[in-house]
Amino acid sequence: MSAETTQAKAGSGGVLLTANERFKRSFGTWFWGSMILATVAHFAVFALWPEMTAEDVSYDAAELEAIELPPEIEIPPPPEMIARPATPVIATADIDEDITIAPTTFEDNPVEDLPPPPEDVTTTDISAAPTFTPFTVRPDIRNRGEVARVLEREYPPLLRDAGIGGTVDIWFFIDEEGKVVRTQVDKSSGHKALDDAAIKVSEIIQFTPALNRDKRVPVWISLPITFTTR
Repeated sequence: MSAETTQAKAGSGGVLLTANERFKRSFGTWFWGSMILATVAHFAVFALWPEMTAEDVSYDAAELEAIELPPEIEIPPPPEMIARPATPVIATADIDEDITIAPTTFEDNPVEDLPPPPEDVTTTDISAAPTFTPFTVRPDIRNRGEVARVLEREYPPLLRDAGIGGTVDIWFFIDEEGKVVRTQVDKSSGHKALDDAAIKVSEIIQFTPALNRDKRVPVWISLPITFTTR
């Protein structure tokens, strides 16, 4: 038996103690010794470094930005309640249903200071220049086949061979029978030869009469005549 074991037995009344049991029995000594040592260390730190201060975390007032608050809004009071309409009441008076109104005649009610009759209005010649003419049914071309042949025949050869085409807007004045009375160029194609050819084509166009409701009327209309190469 070793000397250490003998001492452990002797110190515990002859009972054999392990190292762990011996450490547990000395816990109080170690604990209070550590507390005393920590207290001494803290006092030594405060004694050796008395200038220790906390870090300055303050801020400068110049860094603050003033915010302008919006003006206060006065909330208007709620609208007044609308008065309810009165309840209709049925009348109790007796009304004679056989009410007749006497006829009104000029003999019984003579009119004095009558205005003079309208003067004779001279009608203007609408065929003199293009003008607005009311109608409900537009004139239609009746001889489209003949117009196509004349259009091809009157196409200027020099412009056709050069591949130059264009559109000419022509004003037509059509009488009550659908006959073309007058034509004139509304919008030129930019080539005088095409404008002259369009006038020749317009002279052979035949129209159906224009109607204003059920009455035949003379009208001005504008139609495009187009020359295109194939």
